[in-house]
Amino acid sequence: QVQLVESGGGLVQAGGSLRLSCAASGGIFSINFMGWYRQAPGKQRELVTTLTSGGTTDYADSVKGRFTISRDSAKNTVYLQINSLKLEDTAVYYCNARIVTFSGRASLFWGQGTQVTVSS
Repeated sequence: QVQLVESGGGLVQAGGSLRLSCAASGGIFSINFMGWYRQAPGKQRELVTTLTSGGTTDYADSVKGRFTISRDSAKNTVYLQINSLKLEDTAVYYCNARIVTFSGRASLFWGQGTQVTVSS
């Protein structure tokens, strides 16, 4: 069973930094892409950033220059470095990944989310 497990969220003051991690495990043959979404209270889930297996990244305009996605392919883990945090970055951050399992099936998987709260 494929699982995505996020960690690294917490309470941080505005201007601070956090690093989120997302580790994928369980029957993984390959990972096409991994990414991060977030959902603030009362708002829809929005794309934050993605990273393809080829190394191509994409960022939401609101986070460009402050957020950096990276990966450790050997560990099937993706990271999100968040700098210069703003109040509006407060949200539950979700990791997702398109994973091909050993059965040959490709599916989109989601983690359970990690809370990031930015205080003034």
